[in-house]
Amino acid sequence: MPGGGPRILAGSAEIERIISRLAHQIVEPNEAGRGLVLLGIRRGGETLAARLAVEIGEISGRTPALGFLNINLYRDDRVTHDLPESDIPQDLSNRIVVIVDDVLYTGRTIRSALDAVTDLGRPAAIRLCVLVDRGLRELPIQPDFVGRFTPTTPQERVKVVLAASAAPSDEIVITGGAGADTP
Repeated sequence: MPGGGPRILAGSAEIERIISRLAHQIVEPNEAGRGLVLLGIRRGGETLAARLAVEIGEISGRTPALGFLNINLYRDDRVTHDLPESDIPQDLSNRIVVIVDDVLYTGRTIRSALDAVTDLGRPAAIRLCVLVDRGLRELPIQPDFVGRFTPTTPQERVKVVLAASAAPSDEIVITGGAGADTP
């Protein structure tokens, strides 16, 4: 990306198609009827998880349980945010849990989420759904459901803007890169 200027990876219409496709992929193995729980990672994954829950409800006739996960206590990189506590709708034991996040990068956030989920019960299975997989993993973590795979450099940043429901302001933007001042 010459000059490192912002690049729109996806706009509102494409994001809606991606969310619909992800919802179909999650439902395909009939998991919606088997105690499916979507857990959005606080901040980036919250809105995506909520929108997926609505879409899954429309597709399958059954809206999955929806919760939100604060992983601050489980992080190993000393990055903390002032976030609301986790909001888990039910016991996760014997449920199919789909951890939802907006961007997958190093895998450290997901490792923290896995630790948090296993502290809350023993799910039948844990899956991972991300809107954008940017590569560059530090840990051996791979998503089960991916909206877009977009290789990036460590200097680039992926910014996801999602409204509570489809909106013209929804977008995925890549900033930084060659010649940019972004760390």
